[in-house]
Amino acid sequence: MKNKFPAALFVVQLLLLADVAASAVLLNKYNDRFGIVCLASSIFLIILYLLIYAVFTKNSIRHISKMNNHLENSAAEYMNTLPAPVAVIDKNRNFVWYNQIFTEKISLGQDVYGLDFEEFVSIDMKKLLSEGSVVCSINGCVYNISAEKYDKMNMSFHVLYFHDQTDYYTIKKKSEDSHQNVVIITIDNYDEILQNAKESVISQTSLETEKIIEDFMMSTKGLVKKTASNTFYAVIENCNIKKVIDEKFRILDEARNIKISDKYPLTFSIGVGLGAESLQESERIAKQCIDMALGRGGDQAVIKTENGYRFFGGVSKGIEKRSYAKTRIIANALQDIINDSGKVFIMGHRFGDLDSVGASCGIAGAIKLLGKKAYVAVDRSKNLASHLIDEIEKQTDDQFFITPGEAESYIEDRDLLIVVDTHNKDFLESRSLYDKAKSVVVIDHHRKTVNFIDNAVIFHHEPYASSASEMVTEIIQYFRYDTDQRFNSCYADALLSGIMLDTKNFVMRTGVRTFEAAAYLKKLGADTVAVKLLFSNSIESYKRKSQIVSAAKIHRNCAIAAAEFKSDDIRLVAPQAADELLSITGVDASFVLYKTGGVMNISARSLGAVNVQVIMEELGGGGHQTMAATQIDGITVQEAVKALIHAIDARLADK
Repeated sequence: MKNKFPAALFVVQLLLLADVAASAVLLNKYNDRFGIVCLASSIFLIILYLLIYAVFTKNSIRHISKMNNHLENSAAEYMNTLPAPVAVIDKNRNFVWYNQIFTEKISLGQDVYGLDFEEFVSIDMKKLLSEGSVVCSINGCVYNISAEKYDKMNMSFHVLYFHDQTDYYTIKKKSEDSHQNVVIITIDNYDEILQNAKESVISQTSLETEKIIEDFMMSTKGLVKKTASNTFYAVIENCNIKKVIDEKFRILDEARNIKISDKYPLTFSIGVGLGAESLQESERIAKQCIDMALGRGGDQAVIKTENGYRFFGGVSKGIEKRSYAKTRIIANALQDIINDSGKVFIMGHRFGDLDSVGASCGIAGAIKLLGKKAYVAVDRSKNLASHLIDEIEKQTDDQFFITPGEAESYIEDRDLLIVVDTHNKDFLESRSLYDKAKSVVVIDHHRKTVNFIDNAVIFHHEPYASSASEMVTEIIQYFRYDTDQRFNSCYADALLSGIMLDTKNFVMRTGVRTFEAAAYLKKLGADTVAVKLLFSNSIESYKRKSQIVSAAKIHRNCAIAAAEFKSDDIRLVAPQAADELLSITGVDASFVLYKTGGVMNISARSLGAVNVQVIMEELGGGGHQTMAATQIDGITVQEAVKALIHAIDARLADK
C-alpha cells in the first residue's frame, strides 16, 4: 500500500544497522564512552522501529478491516460466490479486496493486496472509469472489465467485474477470418498485346498466366474461375487475404516475369472486395477497385478502405493501346451531347499549363466549327500558359476566355461543362462551376485518383495517352463538321504545345498515337517554330532555373532541390528545373520544392524507374507515373524536405 509508513520503516532500518555497526567498532577498538552512546542510540532506534511498525500494522489492519466490514455489509459473501473474478480498488487504485476466482484466473495465486491495479493489469484506467467497461486480454483469456463506483462511510472505492468473453471473441474471430471476399484479376491490355501474336505464343502465355494464378490460389486456399480470356474471378477468405496483403501481392511481381514475344511484360490488375457484408456487395466493391487500378495504369492491386483506397504495385509503364474504336465511339457520343446542349464551358485544372489550356483551346475551336458557343474558364492571374492565351486572342476574334466567376454566372441547366487534363474535384479551376453544371464530360490522361469526378456523362480517361491535348486531337478527328470552314492553325499550335510539354519534346511517354496526333496537327497547319517560341524563357528565368539545379542534393538516386527565393515565374521555373535535373547521370527522379504564399509546392519528375505519382500521393498530391506534384499548407522548407525523404524511403522500401 502506497503511504509514508513503509518508507519510514526502511530509513529507520538503515539507521539502526549503521548504528549497531558503529557501536561494535567503537567498543572494540576506540572509545568505550562513544561505544556506550552508540549502543544507547541503537536501543532507541529499535524502540522507534517497533513503534512505527505497530502503527503501520494497526493502520493497515484498520483500513482492510474497515473495507471488509463495508464489503460484508455490501454483499461480500455474494461476490465471493460469483463465478467470475471480482476485485475492489481504493481511490489510489490499489487492490484492497478480491475473491477466490480472481486469485485462480487473474493473479494466478499471487497475493496482490496493496498493489497498483494499473501496474498489474495493462488497461486504460481513465477509459474504464469514463466509459464503464473495457476489453483486454489477461493470461490468454479475453475479459470485458466493468467498474462500479461506491462512496460510503467516508470511503471511495471501485468494484471491478471481470466478464470472461473468450469463447465469444474466439467465435467472432473465426467468423471474421472465414468471411469470403470476391477478388477480380484481369490481365492488362491482353487483347492489344496478343492481337498480332502467333497461336503458339498465345497458348504459351495463357498457360503461364493460369499457372501463376493457380499457384497463387493454392496459397490462399480459395476458389478461382476464369470468366473471360483476360479475367478471373476468385473467392478468398479474410484470413488468407491478410496474408496476401502482408506479402504486398507478390503475384504482381511474378506476372511481370512473363514476357510476350520477349518484349512486353505481362501485368495484372487486381480488385479486392474487402469488408462487404455479402458476396454481391463484395463483387461491386471489387469492380470499383478494378476500375481504379486500370484508371491508374494497371499493374497494381487496389483495396477499398474506410478512408479511401489502398494501392499495391504500379511500378510498370503502361502499354499503349492501339485501338481507335473507343475514341471514335467517344467522339460520336460527345458530338451528340454538344449538339443537344446550349452553351459549352471548358475548364482545366488550377494553375493551368500548356496542356490544360491547349486542350481547352483545341476542343473550343472544334465546338465553334460545330456551330455552338464555347467558353474557356481560366484564371489568368494563376496560369502558366498566359502567353498562349495572348497568342490565341491575337490571332483570332473568338472571345473564348472568361474568368471562372463569369462562367459561374453564365452557365444554365442546358449547358455542358467539359473538364480537360484533370479528373480530380480538388484540382479543378473552379469547383463552384463544376457544382453548378448539370452535365459534365471529362477528358483526362492522368492516373486515376480517389476523389475523381463520379457524375460525368462521359468519362474519357486514358492513362496511356501522353497528354490531354493528344486525346482531344484524336477526338476532333472524328467530329462530323457541316461547314467548310477550316480549323484555325493557332488551335493546332495550342494542341501541339500541350503534347510537346507533357512528352518533353517527344521523349517521355511517347507512343505511335502521339506521333499520329502530331502529324494530324501538322496537317491542320501547326507551326513547330511558333510552338517552340511558347517555351522560350527570359535570361532571368534561365538564371533562376540554374540556381535551383545547382542547389540539388541526391538521395537514393533522387535529386531534391529547394528554391529559397521568390519570383513571379517560380511556378514555371520550378518544373523546368525538375526536368533539367533528370539529365544528371544517376538521377532517376527529381523533386523541386518552392513556396507560394503559405503553401509549399513540390514538382516531381521521373524517367520511369521511380513512380513519382505514388510518392506525391503520400503527401496529398497526385499526377502521373513520370510527372506529379503536390501542395502542403503550413509547413517549412526543411519540414517539407524531411516529409519528402520519408515518402521516398517508404516507397523505395516497398519495391
